[in-house]
Amino acid sequence: MPAHFTFNHCTRDFHFCKKNMQETINWLLNRFKLRSYNVSVVLLNDPDIAKYNKNYRHRQGPTNVLSFPFSQPVELTDNTIQIKELGDILISIDTAAREADKDNKTLQLRLTELLIHGFLHLLGHDHEKSEKEAWAMWNLEKKLIKKMKSTRSNTMTQLAINVDHVATIREARGISEPDPVLAAGICELAGASGIVVHLREDRRHIQDRDVQLLKQTVKSKLNLEMATSKEIIKIALDLNPDMVTLVPEKRQELTTEGGLDIISNEKKIRKTIEKMSKANIPVSIFIDPDAEQIEAAVDVGATFVELHTGCYCDAVTEKDRNKEFHLIESSAELAFDSGLRVNAGHGLDYLTTSRVAALDTIEELSIGHAIITRAVFVGLDQAVREMLDIIYSS
Repeated sequence: MPAHFTFNHCTRDFHFCKKNMQETINWLLNRFKLRSYNVSVVLLNDPDIAKYNKNYRHRQGPTNVLSFPFSQPVELTDNTIQIKELGDILISIDTAAREADKDNKTLQLRLTELLIHGFLHLLGHDHEKSEKEAWAMWNLEKKLIKKMKSTRSNTMTQLAINVDHVATIREARGISEPDPVLAAGICELAGASGIVVHLREDRRHIQDRDVQLLKQTVKSKLNLEMATSKEIIKIALDLNPDMVTLVPEKRQELTTEGGLDIISNEKKIRKTIEKMSKANIPVSIFIDPDAEQIEAAVDVGATFVELHTGCYCDAVTEKDRNKEFHLIESSAELAFDSGLRVNAGHGLDYLTTSRVAALDTIEELSIGHAIITRAVFVGLDQAVREMLDIIYSS
C-alpha cells in the first residue's frame, strides 16, 4: 500500500473525502516514479501539531503541514514485496479548514494543496532555504494542482434551468401565458445547457401538454423530475426524455423539501431505474449530501446524483454556511470517486452559486427560482446570461 493514512478523532467534525486524499498521494508517487515508496499521512488538530512544531522546528503554535523525510529510505520486506518509506506528512485539519474558509476554497482543495506541499518537502524541496527556492517550489505546486485537476475533470460546470415557476405563474390565472415552453427556448438561446421540469402528480404547474412540447422543441437536454409513481413512470417511458431525476414528492409542500431517501425506498427506486435503463434513459437521484445515500445510489444503479444544496443556501451564519458547503464538497468527491456523475441544485442564487460551481466534481447545476425571479426585473435572457457569467468565472 503506497500511502498509509491516520485520521484522528478530531477529523469527525470535518467533511472531506478520504479516498480522494489517498488517490492524490498515489498520483504523486506515480508522477515522480516512486511507486515502490510508502508515504504516511496523519491528520491532527491544532494542539497536537503545535507540539510537533515546537519539538522539531522550535516554533510556537500550530502550523498547517509538517514533513519528516527519511534521510535514508527504509526498506520493509513484507513476504516478497519490498516497500521503501519516503517519510511522514502531518496536516492540521483545524488550520486547513480556516485557510480554506479564508481563501473561499473547498477544504478538499486545501488538503490537496497541503499534501502536495508536504510531498515536495519529502523530495527535498525547501521554500525556507532561499527566495529562489520558494518561488520554484510554489510554481511546481501550482503546476501539479493544475495537472491533477485536468486529469479529473475536463468540462466546465453547466447550467440547466428549471422552468416550473413560469408554469406556476400561468396556472395562477388559469390561462395560457406565460408559456414554459417558450421560456425554455429563450433559456437555451441565452446559453443554458439543459431544461428541467417537474411533472407532479397533482399537476400544480407543469402539465402533460408542456412536457410533450418540450420533448419536441428542446435542443439541448430535457431532464424530467418525477416521483416513482406508476402514472408518472408510464409518462416518462412514453416521453423518453434525455434523463429523469427521481425526487421526493409531497402534496402539501411548496417545493421539493430535502432529498429522496433511497435506503427507505430502495425496492421502488431500483425497479424504476431498471425500467428506465431498458428504455436507455439515464437516471439521477436527488439526495441530501450524505455518504449512506451516495452508497445506496451506487447500489441501485443510478447514473447521476443531484446533491441537495438547500441547507447551504438557507444557512444564516457564515459558520453554518461553511459547514454545509464542506458537506456538499465532500459528498461530491465521494460520489465522483464512486463512479457517479454529480449534479447539484435547490435554492442556488446569484450569491450562493459561485462556490458550488467551482467544485470540479460537479458537472451541472439545476437552478430555477432565482433565475425566474431575476427575469422579472431584467428579462429572462439577461437573467440566464448573468448566472452563466457567475458559473463560468468560478
